Amino acid sequence: MAKAFPYRNEPVRTIYTLLSIFWILFRLPFWMLRNALASWRPRRNWTFLRSIIVEVANPVVLIMAEAFPPSHQSYEELATKPGFVWVEPLSEDIVVGDVKRYAEVNGVSNERTGGFWYGLEGVKTTPPTEAGPGDRVIYYLHGGGFVMGSASPSFPPTLTTTQGLLQHTSFTHIFASEYRLSSGPPLPPKNPFPACLLDVLAGYFYLVNTLKYLPENVIVAGDSAGGVLAYQLVRYCVTYRGRGGEGKAKAKAKGTTPFPLPHGLLLLSPSVDCLLRPLPGTSMITNRRSDYIAPWFDKRYAVSALMGKGLVEADLDHSWFSPGSMSDRDQEEKEMTGVIFRQFPKTMIVTGEAEMSRDCNRVLKERMEMGGQAQGGGKVVYVEVEDAPHDILTSTLWEPERTIALQRIGSWVGEF
Repeated sequence: MAKAFPYRNEPVRTIYTLLSIFWILFRLPFWMLRNALASWRPRRNWTFLRSIIVEVANPVVLIMAEAFPPSHQSYEELATKPGFVWVEPLSEDIVVGDVKRYAEVNGVSNERTGGFWYGLEGVKTTPPTEAGPGDRVIYYLHGGGFVMGSASPSFPPTLTTTQGLLQHTSFTHIFASEYRLSSGPPLPPKNPFPACLLDVLAGYFYLVNTLKYLPENVIVAGDSAGGVLAYQLVRYCVTYRGRGGEGKAKAKAKGTTPFPLPHGLLLLSPSVDCLLRPLPGTSMITNRRSDYIAPWFDKRYAVSALMGKGLVEADLDHSWFSPGSMSDRDQEEKEMTGVIFRQFPKTMIVTGEAEMSRDCNRVLKERMEMGGQAQGGGKVVYVEVEDAPHDILTSTLWEPERTIALQRIGSWVGEF
């Protein structure tokens, strides 16, 4: 595994960054020549400009992966921004099953978290205090490889994605949850799994129990790593919605259950093989030139950050983490996952035909269908946007593919 952030300390970082910039400028004429003809480009339908953008993006991502560890804003800092709300931690007894076991082995506990409310006008400065019977909401989980990113509007991918979803669907509210970001070697280990999932569960509990959104009025959505968390949240609801200790009793006293099943699941370029294996012949290899994320995947920093001290790589191959893994599953897990998928809500998977993790998303779609979702009247909708790289909803650079994807999402949401 290539080590992440080897040049993070000064003055090495500045020297490395300057040399890398000179190298990019030196290579630019070659990239321009290599993409001069449409047949030479990563995708024949790409413009010359897009081809150059992706060529340049890869070494820029490499610079970040070798010299610039992610910086994490504290919740206290985020709380000063408009639209932020605090979310109280779950009671310890409400978390059960595999998630509780993962928390115990990694020494993770529930903590106070927060999130941001968005409307058509942008950030909502007056968040809702209680939902009406017909009020609907998208519960959105940002991407960033579990180690970076934010639900804040100061993180451009979140703002761009939420506004795109609101402009192309009939929903008028999005709650974007913060969650603890992981770090690992060579940085001090912090917030291993399931810290992120515990916060995501707390955000969902806040929506359906504190604000009283009806679960049939909630769509859970996430992009990239956030897509994995969205899947894990729904899986938890399917597996453990009838379980819990005192927290369950309190919820029942209010006429609710702690984690009812949401009405829909929207996965946007989900990273559903957390081990990021570059298997020969798969899109992890064949789409390297048409995606911008290869240097980050190569470092596999998120793998060590998620594991913490209590998990090993083999754990991340479990279907909790990697439902789109292309490795062989044992028969018991195949049968168990099939039973779980039969109980999933309506699901839409949006991926790019040109992205590296495309094949993992195809595998997830096939497993959901084999698990029985297809028997529920087309419960799985799979959209593979031609010529699109990873996570196109996060930037307007990826037009017209971004709008095509948003229109398909709008049509899917309109069927609810």
